[in-house]
Amino acid sequence: MLKKYFRRLESIIALAQSLMTPKQFIFLSSVLIGISCSLAVIILKTFAHSVFSFATYINGILKLSFINSILPIVGILLTVFVVKKVLNGSIQKGTSQILYAVAKKASIIPKKQMYAQIITSSLTVGLGGSAGLESPIVITGAAFGSNFAQNYKLQYKDRTLLIGCGVAAGIAAAFNAPIAGVLFAIEVLLVDVSISAFTPIMISAATGALVSAIVLDESILLSFRKQETFDFHNIPFYVILGVLTGLAAIYYSRNFQKVEHYFSKQQIDPYKKALIGSSLLALLIFIFPTLFGEGYESIRTLSETDPGKLLDNTLFADFRNNQWVLLLFVGATMMVKVFASGLTIGSGGNGGNFAPSLFLGSYLGYFFSKFITLIGLSKLPITNFTMVGMAGILSGLFHAPLTAIFLIAEITGGYGLMIPLMIVSSISFAISKRFEKYSLDVKGLAKKGHAFTSNKDSNILSTLDIDTIIQCDYLTVHPEENLGKLVDLISHSNQVVFAVVDNEKDLVGVVHFNDIREIIFNAYRVKYTQIKDVMKTPAATISSFDSMEIVMSKFEKSKSAFLPVLRNGKYHGFISKSIALEAYRTKLRSMTIE
Repeated sequence: MLKKYFRRLESIIALAQSLMTPKQFIFLSSVLIGISCSLAVIILKTFAHSVFSFATYINGILKLSFINSILPIVGILLTVFVVKKVLNGSIQKGTSQILYAVAKKASIIPKKQMYAQIITSSLTVGLGGSAGLESPIVITGAAFGSNFAQNYKLQYKDRTLLIGCGVAAGIAAAFNAPIAGVLFAIEVLLVDVSISAFTPIMISAATGALVSAIVLDESILLSFRKQETFDFHNIPFYVILGVLTGLAAIYYSRNFQKVEHYFSKQQIDPYKKALIGSSLLALLIFIFPTLFGEGYESIRTLSETDPGKLLDNTLFADFRNNQWVLLLFVGATMMVKVFASGLTIGSGGNGGNFAPSLFLGSYLGYFFSKFITLIGLSKLPITNFTMVGMAGILSGLFHAPLTAIFLIAEITGGYGLMIPLMIVSSISFAISKRFEKYSLDVKGLAKKGHAFTSNKDSNILSTLDIDTIIQCDYLTVHPEENLGKLVDLISHSNQVVFAVVDNEKDLVGVVHFNDIREIIFNAYRVKYTQIKDVMKTPAATISSFDSMEIVMSKFEKSKSAFLPVLRNGKYHGFISKSIALEAYRTKLRSMTIE
């Protein structure tokens, strides 16, 4: 019955496509993708909130977080089971796969990502894994956009644009923050779009936020309505917070990858790995129950009048009214959050680092402002610092200051904190960028040579395949031959440069027509001059495994029009600078999203 309904819907959409202009159909598509993404958000958020409410209720009876500790083990084991039995043993994690799909896969994302992320993240995070749902939501939205475009035969530009629509709608629906959704799509993923491309992305984000706001209860979403007036006298403390969040972002990024990589290198049974990792996670959650799930409820608690509630049903419940014990609890939780998230994802669970970044930022903001207040240095607005701290970590970890600023501005219900948000986010971004060239999600791609960043030229060059522009049919000469052989080759070909190779196909030099122009008209010198006497060492050589960015850099430094290519140390062919530039221009035209 459901299958029949979807077929009928597809027929209606196909009919609409035939009656609309391409631009009108993109607008319709952005609305449909926004609705689809918001439904995914509703499913995930409702499930996660229900499990949290259930666990909180049981733990209130038992007086300790036993259920909080058990459920993540169950969730991660179930995730591994689904991956092995349903998803063919593998699932890609993190938003970096979207960047890779745009850069290397013509914006084609596998169909299974339309449901794989929802299933696995609901099991992992929904049952208490210490990670976020936003990354799976974003990947799901991107998969909706890509597969919708494929289904209706849209070109690369439109596929990429609809991926951006799905990403924007996912973030907008998850936080009821359409502006942040648009900025995240453009700032983090689609780094090269024209102004006209904003319209469908904005439509999709607005649709996702609207559906989410109508269906989801506000208590399920991360939102704040309590904030204090901004006081410019506190600017020095916001500057310090910016520095602290920048350093904390670096701390989180490096340690998260260490934990995740440690588990990925372990050649053991996936279930055993999941059991070990989730058991360690369970221990951390038993000691620090606020590590359970996304942690948004505890963020709200920190910003309210009685943050001591964080210690309810914990080992430290007897000290709930002791502000120093609470401060130490918040500080310790803040430091171990990265290990909880690393264990969750590294041991086989699925989730993202968006929610952990907000968690860490809120805890750091609270810790810093509360500490300054307790020692009597100044009475700071703790709620404001708690919220602004989230923007600092988000900006530093994802290198997305605009997204961070407007996300926190939207979820706080106003722009009263705009100045401190700008201060903290920009400082955190600058510090993080200084020590970490790439954001957390891009670091893995960078190590593989697939980084897709805000550098437009690098992005385009990274998409070019060097093998497509190597000319392997160039004629070669031997160093012991005389110029007569070379003159004969020149008269029967259009080549202006020749590789000089020995019997083993090793490159020993190059000869350019311009260098021997005067000689070839002298019959005596042609007959008695050997090629080895006129050949030159190439200004640079290219490996067939070099990236196009390296290739263009070598052209720039060598000032050569042709460079020889080596494969496994042997001569393989030539690359012409003019052909490389033409490939760049062609790719530039195809990648510009209008």
